[in-house]
Amino acid sequence: MPPKDHGTARQKILDAALHLIRAQGFSATSVDELCAAAGVTKGAFFHHFHSKEDLGVAAAAYFSAFADKIFAEAPYRARKSPLDRLLGYVDFRKAILQGELPNFTCLVGTMVQEAYDSHPAIREACNRSISDHAAMVEQDIALAIEERGLKPEWSSQSLALHTQAVLQGAFVLAKAKHGADVAASSLDHLRRYIELLFGVKQSQAT
Repeated sequence: MPPKDHGTARQKILDAALHLIRAQGFSATSVDELCAAAGVTKGAFFHHFHSKEDLGVAAAAYFSAFADKIFAEAPYRARKSPLDRLLGYVDFRKAILQGELPNFTCLVGTMVQEAYDSHPAIREACNRSISDHAAMVEQDIALAIEERGLKPEWSSQSLALHTQAVLQGAFVLAKAKHGADVAASSLDHLRRYIELLFGVKQSQAT
């Protein structure tokens, strides 16, 4: 959860949206609730956002920017080997499964499940967020393939998107079982799968 920024009403609303939508979903979160949680008036909300859908699009971009900063500064990014960075990415995703469910589940994954048909603009915003994040992972996958001299039948893009499919599914299971343990186990399986694809023994991974 990003720190509260008390500088602008817009940021307060976006911070409230990140928590409330992850906690109870987009449809169940009302403008009145967002305003109350942000400590702003309804007039302030509609000054910054034309509609609740407009807020959803902005929240997806806000969440993405926050996540980009977290992953850019993560310790695993300093590893020299691209495969070590890829495995480090999975380990980092597991390490941040901390606190209450709304604190570690994905805003865009939550929103797109509800709004993919009813709110095309939100679907596109969520697609951009997930695809851009996958592209970051894809870079290390492509470099790892090159480094190890592999000629796989699968593409770096498909594996990058698979990592996101596992993550989003893990978040769904965590919500269903109301706990992070099942999500952590899914990430353990993802790590082992990547090791198998790249021919790495678990003891070799750093």
